[in-house]
Amino acid sequence: MNSQISQPVFIDVVLPKIDSRVKNIALVLSFAIITALCSKLSLEIGPIPVTMQTFAVVLAGVLLGSKRGALSQVAYLAGGLAGIPWFSRGGGLVYILSPTFGYIIGFVVAAYIIGRLAEKGWDRKIKTSILAMFVGNVFLYFFGLVWLAQFVGTEVLLAVGLYPFIIGDLLKILLAGLALPLGWKLINRIKH
Repeated sequence: MNSQISQPVFIDVVLPKIDSRVKNIALVLSFAIITALCSKLSLEIGPIPVTMQTFAVVLAGVLLGSKRGALSQVAYLAGGLAGIPWFSRGGGLVYILSPTFGYIIGFVVAAYIIGRLAEKGWDRKIKTSILAMFVGNVFLYFFGLVWLAQFVGTEVLLAVGLYPFIIGDLLKILLAGLALPLGWKLINRIKH
């Protein structure tokens, strides 16, 4: 498999015959809404709640590819800043002052990186699928932690903004990382 050539992502193989503009808009908006719904599946544990948002971000990147995955998170970000209360703790421009805002910026970057790796075929095998999602999460946490440091300081930064989320995010990555290659195998069986 040549990693330099861009390959179709999962959604383009599943939905290939739909008008591309309509399909792209629908997919971007759908994943913005999915991210919003996942933000409401939360557990308050401190300045950063545990949510299912990272699962939606990982799926947006790996299923939609780099551009649409990132755009879905830009749409999520823009909708939330415009006042739609779909961030974990509400919405509006004031959310820029929230300790969680850096993670939301990281969603855009993570979805792009994961999508780009999926376009290189990393989503076809379990090991590389999981690795792509892990790499995306590293960038997500980078942006989140840099922003959070302004609110909690560096002494407790990792204890507040990283450690409580590691096991959950690894489980989300494992679930998505196992499911996607199995989905590819199913599609290949149906096609042949």
